[in-house]
Amino acid sequence: MPQTHRPGLAALWMIGSIVAFSTMAVAGRYVSAVHSTFEIMTFRSLVGLVIVLALAAANRRLWEIRTERIRQHAFRNLFHFTGQNLWFFALASIPLAQVFALEFTTPIWVIVLGLLFLGERLTGYRVVAAGLGFAGILIVARPDFGALEPGLLTAAASAVFFAATIIMTKALTRHESIVSILFWLTSLQMGFGLICLALQGSVTLPTLSTFPWLVVIGVSGLMAHYCLTTALSLAPASFVMPIDFTRLPLIAVVGMVLFGESADLLILIGGGVIILANWINISGENRARRRPAA
Repeated sequence: MPQTHRPGLAALWMIGSIVAFSTMAVAGRYVSAVHSTFEIMTFRSLVGLVIVLALAAANRRLWEIRTERIRQHAFRNLFHFTGQNLWFFALASIPLAQVFALEFTTPIWVIVLGLLFLGERLTGYRVVAAGLGFAGILIVARPDFGALEPGLLTAAASAVFFAATIIMTKALTRHESIVSILFWLTSLQMGFGLICLALQGSVTLPTLSTFPWLVVIGVSGLMAHYCLTTALSLAPASFVMPIDFTRLPLIAVVGMVLFGESADLLILIGGGVIILANWINISGENRARRRPAA
């Protein structure tokens, strides 16, 4: 789809994405004391599936759901399901700002995985971006290798799984519509969640207090990705992604106000280093794209 270059409108969509991602994180923190990550993910997928089917039916786009690439969809969603479960676990274990800072390393892992599995060229700006990204990880996490915090490990691991998901999504978008991708995203992940719940044994059903938050997680999760995708269709990534980085200071304030989390300067500094790494990568990609073909 050709880019229309409407930065003002793109900024508004990015504000919606930031609000939706932050809302999902807050809702996830509230229900994490009652529900396991598998329960959260299953209910989130159910809510998302209902919304996707309703909107697709209303717009007469159900025909776009295809089965030719079901194996690719299955692998993609297995990785995303794993990453999302790790992310929800981290939300309940470490400060929200720390979770978001480590999540921002996803583009750095895309560079690494693209080099290892897709044979992509390792350019100078990618080396600098990857190096700064890992330096930022160390500043944010400050790992004690004698006693590693599980929340830090799961937050960092979730970024790796999200990166793998992005690489697989790139391949799918060449042949599949957004309706088909979102349908298989929600339906397959609901199936994975039900399997995990069966293995888990006991299941805590939604209560009067957790049910609204679970609905919020399902709705905000879909809205976050829809707003981000729309923003990227309206303006270049070099304009859109730096706006997304404002999630870090915002969620730090939210953590302080709602959950009494202390403001950790090193988390913000490390997050800033990770943001700088992403900006270098985005700028380098844009410059390479503008060069005339040899």
